[in-house]
Amino acid sequence: MSEIDQTNTTPQTPLKDGSLALALGGGAAKGLAHIPVLEALDDLGIKPRKIAGTSMGAIIGACYASGMSGRDLRAFAIELFEERLEFIRRVLTEAESWASIFSISSPAIISPETLFSAVLPDTLPETFEELEIALCVVATDFHAQSQVVIDKGPLMPAVAASSALPVLLTPVQIDNRVLIDGGFVNPTAFDIIRGAAQFTIAVDVTGKQMQPDTAVPGSLDTWIGASQIVLHSLVEEKLKHETPDLLLRPEISAFHSFDFYKIEEILAASEPIKDDVKRGIEQLLARAR
Repeated sequence: MSEIDQTNTTPQTPLKDGSLALALGGGAAKGLAHIPVLEALDDLGIKPRKIAGTSMGAIIGACYASGMSGRDLRAFAIELFEERLEFIRRVLTEAESWASIFSISSPAIISPETLFSAVLPDTLPETFEELEIALCVVATDFHAQSQVVIDKGPLMPAVAASSALPVLLTPVQIDNRVLIDGGFVNPTAFDIIRGAAQFTIAVDVTGKQMQPDTAVPGSLDTWIGASQIVLHSLVEEKLKHETPDLLLRPEISAFHSFDFYKIEEILAASEPIKDDVKRGIEQLLARAR
């Protein structure tokens, strides 16, 4: 749900292209809920002036900024995650060897650059400068313990860095900096695009409280769950001090961070966010009149 009134769902006055800046947050599989938001914008004929992406939001944002529509993204993601054997085949075909995927001597087990080169659309350009929509992605400088915003140069290493979740994915080195997942510093980075357009919209997919459960998680689930708690807490704390013009929160609390193969269920659960997008934009327009 978004923080808007539950009334009319169709904006009465069109919003011009470039009037919106869009922040797509991190949340692993829950980030698939960004897709219905993008479909709603497409339905309204609106293209953001700039997109900020963190982790999964960087991946979805890069695809959308390259010219893919929300429906293109839906079809691609469903095909990717529903065909598990095809997913594995693509990874192994892209990699020159198992060693290029699984880095036993490294602090994590999978190279994100190899992984994403294998599974992301072939139509992604090589650089930020070739994108149709301006994009910036957030990563974390591991040694400096600070936020890094990347908006130029090679695209794939930047997206990989923004999504490099420790333990699972190896850090990425860019400009002599060791970078990890941007969610540890700015999970939903609406603040870095404030002023880039008339309105700023943020999509938070860190999720609310999980469904009640008494099961004791395994070590990996504990680590992933703890990471999501950190992300959600960071977003909540930032919202105490500043807010976007429109905050959207798809209803995805029933899902876990690595429920990628539940893509159909995640997309179905987040479908109502489309009406929230349209109502929210109508209220932004009314406020600006």
